[in-house]
Amino acid sequence: MKITGTFLDEISHDIPHQNWGRAEWDADFSHMKAIGIDSVYLIRSGHKRWITYPSQVLMKEQRAYQPPVDLVKMFLELADKHRMSFYFGLYDSGVYWHQGDYQKEVDINLKVIDEVWKKYGHFKSFKGWYLSQEISRKVGKIIDLYATLGKHCKDISGNLPTFISPFIDGTKAVYTFDNIESKPDSVTLDQHEKEWNEIFDGIKNVVDSVAFQDGHIEYDLLPGFFEVNKKLADKYGMKCWTNAETFDRDMPIRFLPIKFEKLRLKLEAARQAGFDKAITFEFSHFMSPQSAYLQAGHLYDRYKEYMKTLKP
Repeated sequence: MKITGTFLDEISHDIPHQNWGRAEWDADFSHMKAIGIDSVYLIRSGHKRWITYPSQVLMKEQRAYQPPVDLVKMFLELADKHRMSFYFGLYDSGVYWHQGDYQKEVDINLKVIDEVWKKYGHFKSFKGWYLSQEISRKVGKIIDLYATLGKHCKDISGNLPTFISPFIDGTKAVYTFDNIESKPDSVTLDQHEKEWNEIFDGIKNVVDSVAFQDGHIEYDLLPGFFEVNKKLADKYGMKCWTNAETFDRDMPIRFLPIKFEKLRLKLEAARQAGFDKAITFEFSHFMSPQSAYLQAGHLYDRYKEYMKTLKP
Protein backbone atom coordinates (compact mmCIF):
# COMPACT_ATOMS: atom_id res chain seq x y z
CA MET A 1 0.00 0.00 0.00
CA LYS A 2 1.85 3.06 -1.24
CA ILE A 3 1.17 6.62 -0.11
CA THR A 4 0.20 8.50 -3.26
CA GLY A 5 -1.25 11.71 -1.81
CA THR A 6 -0.60 14.17 0.99
CA PHE A 7 -2.33 17.05 2.67
CA LEU A 8 -0.66 20.45 2.59
CA ASP A 9 -0.91 21.90 6.08
CA GLU A 10 -0.57 25.65 5.77
CA ILE A 11 -3.44 26.63 8.06
CA SER A 12 -3.23 24.65 11.26
CA HIS A 13 -3.80 25.46 14.90
CA ASP A 14 -1.72 22.71 16.51
CA ILE A 15 1.39 22.10 14.37
CA PRO A 16 4.33 24.56 14.22
CA HIS A 17 4.80 26.48 11.01
CA GLN A 18 8.02 25.81 9.08
CA ASN A 19 8.15 29.26 7.46
CA TRP A 20 8.95 27.92 4.01
CA GLY A 21 9.06 30.03 0.87
CA ARG A 22 8.62 28.98 -2.73
CA ALA A 23 12.06 27.37 -3.00
CA GLU A 24 11.45 25.09 -0.02
CA TRP A 25 8.01 24.13 -1.26
CA ASP A 26 9.34 23.43 -4.76
CA ALA A 27 11.98 21.13 -3.27
CA ASP A 28 9.33 19.40 -1.16
CA PHE A 29 7.16 18.69 -4.18
CA SER A 30 10.23 17.03 -5.72
CA HIS A 31 10.71 14.88 -2.61
CA MET A 32 7.02 13.91 -2.75
CA LYS A 33 7.24 13.02 -6.42
CA ALA A 34 10.29 10.84 -5.80
CA ILE A 35 8.25 8.41 -3.68
CA GLY A 36 5.19 8.31 -5.93
CA ILE A 37 2.97 11.04 -4.49
CA ASP A 38 0.80 12.30 -7.34
CA SER A 39 -1.79 14.43 -5.56
CA VAL A 40 -1.82 17.17 -2.92
CA TYR A 41 -4.75 18.35 -0.81
CA LEU A 42 -4.95 21.74 0.86
CA ILE A 43 -6.10 20.81 4.37
CA ARG A 44 -8.14 24.00 4.58
CA SER A 45 -8.03 27.32 2.79
CA GLY A 46 -8.59 29.18 6.02
CA HIS A 47 -9.24 28.71 9.71
CA LYS A 48 -10.87 31.50 11.69
CA ARG A 49 -9.03 34.66 10.55
CA TRP A 50 -5.98 33.03 8.96
CA ILE A 51 -6.24 32.34 5.23
CA THR A 52 -4.09 30.93 2.41
CA TYR A 53 -5.09 33.30 -0.37
CA PRO A 54 -6.28 36.93 -0.52
CA SER A 55 -9.97 36.12 -0.28
CA GLN A 56 -12.14 39.19 -0.64
CA VAL A 57 -15.03 37.17 0.81
CA LEU A 58 -13.20 36.13 3.96
CA MET A 59 -11.39 39.41 4.53
CA LYS A 60 -14.68 41.27 4.30
CA GLU A 61 -17.07 38.90 6.04
CA GLN A 62 -14.77 37.14 8.53
CA ARG A 63 -12.29 39.96 9.10
CA ALA A 64 -9.54 37.60 7.95
CA TYR A 65 -5.96 38.81 7.84
CA GLN A 66 -4.61 39.49 4.36
CA PRO A 67 -1.86 36.93 3.68
CA PRO A 68 1.51 38.16 2.33
CA VAL A 69 1.65 35.31 -0.20
CA ASP A 70 -1.05 33.68 -2.31
CA LEU A 71 -0.33 30.10 -1.28
CA VAL A 72 -3.17 28.62 -3.32
CA LYS A 73 -1.74 30.12 -6.50
CA MET A 74 1.77 28.96 -5.55
CA PHE A 75 0.62 25.40 -4.80
CA LEU A 76 -1.29 25.22 -8.08
CA GLU A 77 1.73 26.46 -10.02
CA LEU A 78 3.95 23.88 -8.31
CA ALA A 79 1.38 21.14 -8.91
CA ASP A 80 1.34 22.12 -12.58
CA LYS A 81 5.13 22.02 -12.70
CA HIS A 82 5.43 18.63 -11.00
CA ARG A 83 2.39 17.16 -12.77
CA MET A 84 0.36 16.57 -9.65
CA SER A 85 -3.34 16.89 -8.93
CA PHE A 86 -4.41 19.62 -6.50
CA TYR A 87 -7.55 19.47 -4.38
CA PHE A 88 -8.81 22.69 -2.78
CA GLY A 89 -9.76 22.48 0.91
CA LEU A 90 -12.73 24.60 1.96
CA TYR A 91 -12.83 27.22 4.72
CA ASP A 92 -13.29 26.15 8.35
CA SER A 93 -14.67 28.98 10.46
CA GLY A 94 -13.62 27.20 13.65
CA VAL A 95 -16.78 28.67 15.15
CA TYR A 96 -20.13 28.41 13.38
CA TRP A 97 -20.58 24.69 12.87
CA HIS A 98 -18.97 23.94 16.25
CA GLN A 99 -21.70 26.05 17.83
CA GLY A 100 -24.46 24.35 15.87
CA ASP A 101 -24.87 27.05 13.20
CA TYR A 102 -24.27 24.79 10.23
CA GLN A 103 -26.12 27.06 7.83
CA LYS A 104 -23.75 29.96 8.44
CA GLU A 105 -20.79 27.62 7.80
CA VAL A 106 -22.43 26.58 4.54
CA ASP A 107 -23.27 30.12 3.46
CA ILE A 108 -19.73 31.45 3.80
CA ASN A 109 -18.29 28.41 2.03
CA LEU A 110 -20.66 28.73 -0.91
CA LYS A 111 -19.18 32.17 -1.52
CA VAL A 112 -15.63 30.84 -1.09
CA ILE A 113 -16.28 28.08 -3.64
CA ASP A 114 -17.57 30.59 -6.18
CA GLU A 115 -14.62 32.92 -5.58
CA VAL A 116 -12.00 30.18 -5.78
CA TRP A 117 -13.31 28.56 -8.93
CA LYS A 118 -13.44 31.92 -10.71
CA LYS A 119 -9.93 32.77 -9.53
CA TYR A 120 -8.13 29.43 -9.90
CA GLY A 121 -10.35 27.04 -11.87
CA HIS A 122 -8.29 27.51 -15.02
CA PHE A 123 -5.23 25.76 -13.56
CA LYS A 124 -4.56 22.40 -15.17
CA SER A 125 -3.76 20.81 -11.80
CA PHE A 126 -7.03 21.88 -10.13
CA LYS A 127 -8.61 18.43 -9.97
CA GLY A 128 -11.03 18.43 -7.06
CA TRP A 129 -12.29 19.57 -3.69
CA TYR A 130 -11.84 18.65 -0.04
CA LEU A 131 -14.70 19.29 2.40
CA SER A 132 -12.60 20.31 5.38
CA GLN A 133 -15.04 20.02 8.28
CA GLU A 134 -13.79 16.91 10.12
CA ILE A 135 -16.18 14.77 12.14
CA SER A 136 -16.31 11.35 13.74
CA ARG A 137 -20.02 10.98 14.49
CA LYS A 138 -23.39 11.96 13.05
CA VAL A 139 -23.59 15.39 14.64
CA GLY A 140 -26.00 18.26 14.05
CA LYS A 141 -26.70 18.99 10.40
CA ILE A 142 -23.39 17.65 9.13
CA ILE A 143 -25.11 15.58 6.43
CA ASP A 144 -26.79 18.69 5.04
CA LEU A 145 -23.49 20.59 5.20
CA TYR A 146 -21.59 17.93 3.26
CA ALA A 147 -24.44 17.43 0.80
CA THR A 148 -24.86 21.13 0.03
CA LEU A 149 -21.17 21.97 -0.25
CA GLY A 150 -20.30 18.82 -2.15
CA LYS A 151 -23.07 19.46 -4.67
CA HIS A 152 -22.04 23.08 -5.20
CA CYS A 153 -18.39 22.12 -5.70
CA LYS A 154 -19.35 19.58 -8.34
CA ASP A 155 -21.94 21.79 -10.05
CA ILE A 156 -19.63 24.76 -10.46
CA SER A 157 -16.59 22.79 -11.63
CA GLY A 158 -18.04 20.33 -14.10
CA ASN A 159 -18.35 17.45 -11.63
CA LEU A 160 -14.78 17.45 -10.29
CA PRO A 161 -14.43 14.89 -7.46
CA THR A 162 -14.88 15.67 -3.78
CA PHE A 163 -13.73 13.88 -0.66
CA ILE A 164 -13.88 13.99 3.12
CA SER A 165 -11.43 12.80 5.79
CA PRO A 166 -13.33 12.00 8.99
CA PHE A 167 -11.92 10.29 12.06
CA ILE A 168 -13.01 7.39 14.22
CA ASP A 169 -14.19 8.24 17.73
CA GLY A 170 -11.65 5.97 19.42
CA THR A 171 -9.78 6.25 22.70
CA LYS A 172 -7.18 8.55 21.12
CA ALA A 173 -9.78 11.00 19.77
CA VAL A 174 -8.99 13.64 22.38
CA TYR A 175 -8.94 17.41 22.11
CA THR A 176 -5.50 18.59 21.03
CA PHE A 177 -5.03 20.98 23.91
CA ASP A 178 -6.13 18.59 26.67
CA ASN A 179 -3.20 17.16 28.62
CA ILE A 180 -4.14 13.53 27.95
CA GLU A 181 -3.25 10.98 25.28
CA SER A 182 -6.41 8.87 25.53
CA LYS A 183 -9.91 8.74 26.96
CA PRO A 184 -11.73 5.82 28.62
CA ASP A 185 -14.69 5.65 26.25
CA SER A 186 -14.90 5.15 22.50
CA VAL A 187 -17.45 4.36 19.82
CA THR A 188 -18.37 0.71 19.31
CA LEU A 189 -17.94 -0.87 15.91
CA ASP A 190 -21.70 -1.35 15.59
CA GLN A 191 -22.45 2.29 16.44
CA HIS A 192 -19.76 3.49 14.05
CA GLU A 193 -21.30 1.43 11.26
CA LYS A 194 -24.84 2.62 12.04
CA GLU A 195 -23.98 6.32 12.07
CA TRP A 196 -21.75 6.25 9.01
CA ASN A 197 -24.32 4.25 7.09
CA GLU A 198 -26.71 7.17 7.64
CA ILE A 199 -24.08 9.76 6.72
CA PHE A 200 -23.01 7.97 3.54
CA ASP A 201 -26.62 7.53 2.51
CA GLY A 202 -27.09 11.29 2.72
CA ILE A 203 -23.97 12.26 0.75
CA LYS A 204 -23.56 9.38 -1.70
CA ASN A 205 -24.21 11.44 -4.82
CA VAL A 206 -22.00 14.43 -3.97
CA VAL A 207 -18.98 12.96 -2.15
CA ASP A 208 -16.81 10.65 -4.23
CA SER A 209 -14.22 9.39 -1.72
CA VAL A 210 -13.78 8.99 2.02
CA ALA A 211 -10.38 8.85 3.73
CA PHE A 212 -10.80 7.98 7.39
CA GLN A 213 -7.92 9.12 9.60
CA ASP A 214 -6.23 6.03 11.04
CA GLY A 215 -4.70 7.32 14.26
CA HIS A 216 -7.55 7.55 16.76
CA ILE A 217 -8.02 3.87 17.60
CA GLU A 218 -5.73 1.16 18.93
CA TYR A 219 -3.78 -0.71 16.28
CA ASP A 220 -5.43 -4.07 16.94
CA LEU A 221 -8.85 -2.52 16.17
CA LEU A 222 -7.86 -1.26 12.72
CA PRO A 223 -8.91 -4.40 10.77
CA GLY A 224 -12.46 -4.33 12.13
CA PHE A 225 -13.05 -0.64 11.49
CA PHE A 226 -11.32 -0.78 8.11
CA GLU A 227 -13.57 -3.65 7.05
CA VAL A 228 -16.67 -1.63 7.97
CA ASN A 229 -15.40 1.49 6.24
CA LYS A 230 -14.70 -0.41 3.02
CA LYS A 231 -18.06 -2.20 3.15
CA LEU A 232 -19.97 1.06 3.55
CA ALA A 233 -17.99 2.85 0.84
CA ASP A 234 -18.65 0.00 -1.58
CA LYS A 235 -22.34 -0.01 -0.66
CA TYR A 236 -22.74 3.65 -1.58
CA GLY A 237 -20.41 3.71 -4.58
CA MET A 238 -17.65 5.73 -2.93
CA LYS A 239 -13.89 5.21 -3.08
CA CYS A 240 -12.38 4.09 0.22
CA TRP A 241 -9.01 5.66 1.01
CA THR A 242 -6.98 5.65 4.19
CA ASN A 243 -5.50 8.79 5.71
CA ALA A 244 -2.31 7.24 7.08
CA GLU A 245 -1.20 9.71 9.72
CA THR A 246 2.57 10.11 9.75
CA PHE A 247 2.63 11.68 13.20
CA ASP A 248 2.43 9.81 16.49
CA ARG A 249 -0.63 10.16 18.71
CA ASP A 250 0.86 7.90 21.42
CA MET A 251 3.39 10.46 22.62
CA PRO A 252 2.94 13.13 25.31
CA ILE A 253 4.59 15.62 22.91
CA ARG A 254 2.29 16.80 20.13
CA PHE A 255 3.16 16.08 17.42
CA LEU A 256 6.28 14.19 16.32
CA PRO A 257 6.97 11.94 13.31
CA ILE A 258 5.62 8.44 13.82
CA LYS A 259 7.72 5.34 14.39
CA PHE A 260 7.99 3.56 11.03
CA GLU A 261 6.82 0.24 12.52
CA LYS A 262 3.48 1.86 13.36
CA LEU A 263 3.09 3.42 9.92
CA ARG A 264 3.86 0.11 8.25
CA LEU A 265 1.30 -1.69 10.41
CA LYS A 266 -1.40 0.81 9.44
CA LEU A 267 -0.59 0.65 5.73
CA GLU A 268 -0.64 -3.13 5.78
CA ALA A 269 -4.05 -3.10 7.47
CA ALA A 270 -5.36 -0.81 4.73
CA ARG A 271 -3.92 -3.07 2.05
CA GLN A 272 -5.52 -6.14 3.57
CA ALA A 273 -8.86 -4.35 3.70
CA GLY A 274 -8.64 -3.65 -0.02
CA PHE A 275 -8.56 0.15 0.19
CA ASP A 276 -8.31 2.10 -3.06
CA LYS A 277 -5.67 4.65 -2.09
CA ALA A 278 -3.45 5.83 0.77
CA ILE A 279 -2.91 9.50 1.50
CA THR A 280 -1.23 11.05 4.52
CA PHE A 281 -1.37 13.88 6.96
CA GLU A 282 1.15 14.97 6.26
CA PHE A 283 4.34 14.72 4.30
CA SER A 284 6.00 18.11 4.77
CA HIS A 285 6.19 18.12 8.56
CA PHE A 286 6.46 14.44 9.34
CA MET A 287 8.07 12.70 6.38
CA SER A 288 10.06 15.22 4.38
CA PRO A 289 13.89 15.14 4.26
CA GLN A 290 13.83 18.91 4.80
CA SER A 291 11.34 18.93 7.69
CA ALA A 292 12.15 20.85 10.85
CA TYR A 293 11.95 17.45 12.57
CA LEU A 294 15.13 15.42 12.01
CA GLN A 295 13.17 12.18 12.49
CA ALA A 296 11.03 12.95 9.44
CA GLY A 297 13.93 12.43 7.05
CA HIS A 298 14.68 9.08 8.65
CA LEU A 299 11.02 8.10 8.24
CA TYR A 300 11.36 9.04 4.55
CA ASP A 301 14.35 6.71 4.24
CA ARG A 302 12.62 3.83 6.04
CA TYR A 303 9.55 4.29 3.82
CA LYS A 304 11.70 4.15 0.67
CA GLU A 305 13.18 0.87 1.92
CA TYR A 306 9.65 -0.42 2.53
CA MET A 307 8.60 0.54 -0.99
CA LYS A 308 11.30 -1.71 -2.44
CA THR A 309 9.68 -4.71 -0.73
CA LEU A 310 6.27 -4.11 -2.33
CA LYS A 311 5.15 -6.03 -5.36
CA PRO A 312 4.19 -3.94 -8.44
